[in-house]
Amino acid sequence: MKTTNEAIVLASDLHLSHEDPAKLALFEAFMAQASRHAGAVYLLGDIFEIWLGDDDDSPPHGRIVDAMRRYVDSGGALFVMRGNRDFLFGDRFAHDSGATLLDDWHTVDLFGTKTLLTHGDLLCTRDVQYQQFRRYVRDPGNQREFLSHPLAQRRAIAANTRSGTKASMLEKEDVIMDVESSTVDKFMSEFAVTRLIHGHTHRPSDHVFTDDDGTRRERHVLGDWYDGCSVIVATQAGLDRLPAAEFARDAD
Repeated sequence: MKTTNEAIVLASDLHLSHEDPAKLALFEAFMAQASRHAGAVYLLGDIFEIWLGDDDDSPPHGRIVDAMRRYVDSGGALFVMRGNRDFLFGDRFAHDSGATLLDDWHTVDLFGTKTLLTHGDLLCTRDVQYQQFRRYVRDPGNQREFLSHPLAQRRAIAANTRSGTKASMLEKEDVIMDVESSTVDKFMSEFAVTRLIHGHTHRPSDHVFTDDDGTRRERHVLGDWYDGCSVIVATQAGLDRLPAAEFARDAD
């Protein structure tokens, strides 16, 4: 295991797929540099563009899992959260990648600051339609039924679902798909934290605010890897947001 004073790196919404070979290469380089310079890596969901079960052998799934395993074998600690694209991660994925699967809410001590981690979709409570869909697909019984179908059938079901989701998103106002401030306050209070880090919204930013009782809080939104490919690096000095490619370059 690497020493605890090394950097801790957080990323979300990588959406890795065969459609973007350059991004796959970036992920491999990112994990290779993390092997040398990060004691822990937290991937907060939507690592894959789509994951239809642990038997989903669609390229480049094996390549991505292998990059994770190499990091773990180097002594790093890898923590993975399920997103809305890869909520079907199971025991086989955890075994093959070496990752520890996290629940929807997870607190971690980042160099003395208790920090709440989540994918981010549970914060978007104004999107009632999505929250209903999420409850359905996260139901264990519904998941078992879906996974009982042959992989080819699951792919067809997923393709139809994604088409409907894209059409629905075009009809929604941007504010509906962002986090609800009262929901943020609720969970930060419930977990007794002053810092929250999440992804999902694809709106990278750093928010500092004061709640109703005067407590100063921070909310840091991880960027997606469609364009910026950014990460957050935590060290003793604090949090630093930078492009994944810069992390790889600066770590040399």
